This record gives sequence, structure tokens and C-alpha cells, in this order.
Amino acid sequence: MPRQQQPAARPVRRRSYDQFDATARALDSVGDRWTLLIVRELLGGPRRYTDLHADLPGVSTDVLASRLKDMEQTGLALRRKLPPPSAASVYELTARGRALLPVLAALAEWGAPALADRRPTDAVRAHWFALPLLGALAGITQEGELEVRLEEGEFHLHVGGGAGAVLPGAAAGPEVYGYGPADRPDARIVLDAGVCLELAEGRATFAEAVKDGRVEVLGEGPLAAELRGA
Repeated sequence: MPRQQQPAARPVRRRSYDQFDATARALDSVGDRWTLLIVRELLGGPRRYTDLHADLPGVSTDVLASRLKDMEQTGLALRRKLPPPSAASVYELTARGRALLPVLAALAEWGAPALADRRPTDAVRAHWFALPLLGALAGITQEGELEVRLEEGEFHLHVGGGAGAVLPGAAAGPEVYGYGPADRPDARIVLDAGVCLELAEGRATFAEAVKDGRVEVLGEGPLAAELRGA
């Protein structure tokens, strides 16, 4: 008896709001849970899948893989293999993905007041303070690499020349922050998470925090001098 032919499987269609509206279209791409947090991680540069999973506590491997696939399909991210001798693959943002920088910066500013009380279940990573700190350093004119040391770890920022302003035009350039210490920092600052939150909420300026000793500036170059207010 001839086998009955099975109908061809239809391609899975991503959920959509089906609204002819720019906001709805944007949420079609980034409105799923975890997507914007993956963008936050990739704003610091290319990352391996295992690194992303480690710095996104609570996400399952299946969900992370699904979101990354969606981001590739929608043109937000791409995957590439590192050159030899490394055989690892990394994910990185496209220009369209990097254009979400001001969106993430605005969300960080809007959400900062909700961090008044840290819950016992809250995870934290040092580089999660990068975007709020960039906003606080938007007025810096001396361009350079700034290493940031917190009790939770280290990261580095590219500041000056408009980089800290997190405007749409800045998103098309190189990463504005990175993980771990800088290779050749032009200046270093030491502070704690509480001061970062005050700066993010506008309850203190960077100059005030330096003056009262809650931010320590290390280094001798022009960037360090400007950060000290000299």
C-alpha cells in the first residue's frame, strides 16, 4: 500500500503584533524576554555562547540559543568563527544591533530608581554598571580608555569625544565598553556600586563624587587630570 505523502512543514513564523507601527515592529524584534539583555552583553564586544550564558543568570540554554537564532534572523547579531588557533565561535552585534545602545542607555536611566533595594536573589556583574556610568561621564572631552574597578570586578569604557553621550550616532562605532581591565588604560577609577547608582540617578555628579573622595582617580595623563577636575 503506497505510503501517504505528508504535507510539507510550514516555516515557523515569529510572533508579531501585526501592527503597522514602528514601536510594534521594534518589539517584534526585541520584545521577547532576554533579547535586550543579550544586546546589553554584546554591546561590550563579541562573546562566546558559554560567556553569554554565564553572564545571563537565569536563562536556560534552550532559550538563549533560540534568542540568538532569532537575533541572527532579524539582523541584530551574527555568529562568526575566530581565526586559528582558536576554533571558538562568537556572537557579535551588527550595526543595527549596536544602534540599540541609546535604547539600552535610556532603559538603564529609567530603571535606576528601582535599584534602591537589592534583593537577596539578585545577581550582579561589574559590567552591568557600564551604561549608567557612561551617562554620568557624558561631558568628558578628553578621549581615551578608562578602567573601572568595582568590588564586583573590572571593566573598561571608551570615553570622551562624544562616546559617553550614548547618542544614536555613537552606536555605529566600536564598542563603548569592554569586559575586564583595559590593555593600556589612559586612566583608572575606583568606586563602589552605590556611587554608580547615585551617578545613574543624578543624585550626585561625577565631580562631586571625586571631590568627596568616593571616586578615586588613578593616572597622570590628560584624561585623569580632567576626571579629577584639574
